[in-house]
Amino acid sequence: MVKQLRKMNFLRNRLVVLGLVLLATLLLYLLLPAIRQGSMEPSLEVQRMGLSVASPPPPPTINVTVRTGQLPGDPPLFFREALPIDGAGRQILPRLQVVLLHGQAFTSKTWEDLGTLALLATNGYQALALDLPGFGNTPDSDALKTDQNRVDLLLRFLEALGVRTPVLLSPSMSGHFSLPFLIKHGAQLRGFIPIAPVGTRNYTPQQYQAIQTPTLIVYGEQDINLGAQSYKNLSQLPRHAAIRLAGARHACYMDKPREFHQALLDFLSKLE
Repeated sequence: MVKQLRKMNFLRNRLVVLGLVLLATLLLYLLLPAIRQGSMEPSLEVQRMGLSVASPPPPPTINVTVRTGQLPGDPPLFFREALPIDGAGRQILPRLQVVLLHGQAFTSKTWEDLGTLALLATNGYQALALDLPGFGNTPDSDALKTDQNRVDLLLRFLEALGVRTPVLLSPSMSGHFSLPFLIKHGAQLRGFIPIAPVGTRNYTPQQYQAIQTPTLIVYGEQDINLGAQSYKNLSQLPRHAAIRLAGARHACYMDKPREFHQALLDFLSKLE
């Protein structure tokens, strides 16, 4: 009899333990989705926050036509142009006109390939990119030996295309053209965007301080030579802002196109 009672107690205890295990398993099954959701949501939220903070302007979704042309003269000037359009792709009047020069290793095609021309057009700006003499489709010329010659070339380009008070964007080597133009005709520019241009040491603090053209100085964090030097000199302009692109080299707009495009659009919006 005692044996039988012990056996029944043992079986009852095993049933209780089994019941508790089954109950725990059921509770774990019911709670697992909530536990998983709670553990995943913070990481997703961090990811969303990171994307929103660093979010650049989206690439243009409208097909933009980039046309080409060549102006007669010595030398004949080849250029690319993207006309401003609205959200439906219809041509509109430009909010501003933007003239883009280029560096030693590049041409006007760089701005098309980078998406800059299309981005400007879809945001309502007329974009004109010029092949400087000896680059791309513009032949070299012996008639460009002085600063005044190079200023006259830009004046010829602007006048031939009916460009008035543009924003002039000038990287690196093109400083040989843009800086003399800025010094002599800064009042004719709506804005100036130098990207580590050459030749900034050729002008005095007094010359810089006399210029009232709104300026956005752009340079790469890793451009410790020309970038740092040009920033130091150009920061004497009284109406300037500056952006240093983290992790970018001399051609910083190529290394960080999204951040560069965002800064470009932000600056242009403040000039209207």
